[in-house]
Amino acid sequence: MDDARGPRGAIRTKDGWAVRNAIVTVTDLMGRQATRVQAGEDGRVAMDPLPGGTYTVIVTAMGYEPAASTLIVSSRGTADLGTLVLSRAGGADLPPPGPWTIDPVHSSVGAVAQHLGLSSVRGRFGAFEGRIEIADRIERSRVTARIDATSIDTGNKLRDDHLRSPDFLNADAHPVITYEGEGLTETGPDRWTVQGRLTLNGHTCPVALDLVYLGTGPDPWGGTRAAFRATTELNRRDFGIRYSQILEAGVNAVGESLKVELEIQAAQGETLPEP
Repeated sequence: MDDARGPRGAIRTKDGWAVRNAIVTVTDLMGRQATRVQAGEDGRVAMDPLPGGTYTVIVTAMGYEPAASTLIVSSRGTADLGTLVLSRAGGADLPPPGPWTIDPVHSSVGAVAQHLGLSSVRGRFGAFEGRIEIADRIERSRVTARIDATSIDTGNKLRDDHLRSPDFLNADAHPVITYEGEGLTETGPDRWTVQGRLTLNGHTCPVALDLVYLGTGPDPWGGTRAAFRATTELNRRDFGIRYSQILEAGVNAVGESLKVELEIQAAQGETLPEP
C-alpha cells in the first residue's frame, strides 16, 4: 500500500522497540468505530483512507497498558499517527540492547536437593562468569555462562568433596558446567522463558529457565545494572548422575530432582567496571 494512502504510524515501547501485532482501533467523535487494524511485526501501522475529520486512536497489546491519542485526518484521507508509545503492564522498561556482563560478586548460582526424602540440602557455586546479549528484538537475546564445578559449597567439606567426585559432578573430568541460552519467550509482564542447553558432567540437555526481570538502574561506578531471577528444575539422571547411597533399602539418599535458583546482576558493557 502506498504511504500516501491512509494514516500511517508506528507502535513502540519507551525504549524504541517495536510492539508487534498491536491492535489499533480508530473511532469518530461519537464513539463509532471507523477502522481497526493490526500493527505488523515491525510495529508499523497502515490504514486505508478515512473521511477527513477528528478521531480517537486506541492502541492495545498483550502485556502493555492501553494508550489513546487524537488523530486529525486531512480531506485527502491521510494522517500521520507518529510514534505511539506503550508502557509495559505492571513492568519495568527492558534493558537496552547490547552486551551485559554478569557480576559474580553480586550474583548467586544455587541449587536445592532433597536428602533422604526428608529435608533439603542447599548449595551454591562460588565461581562463575557469564554474558548476556540483549537483542533489538528481545526474543532473540542470548546468554552464555560458565560455572566452576569444583566451587560447589554446601557448608560441609565431606559432602562437598563427595559432590565433586565421579558419583556426582565428576569435577576432575568435567570441571566446567556451561549454559547457552538461545532465545526468549514472553510469558507475562516481566516474565520470560529462556530456551537453552546445559552441559553438566559431560552430558548436554535442553533446559528452560523461568526468568523474572527485576529492573534496570544506575550503579555506584557510573554504569547501568540489570537484575534477573531465574529458576529451573533438573533431573540428575538426565546428566548421568545415578548415585544412590541406600540402594538396598530402595531409598535414594539424594533426590533425583534438583531445583536451580539464580540471582543475577549484570553490568552494561563488555567488561565489569573497576570498583
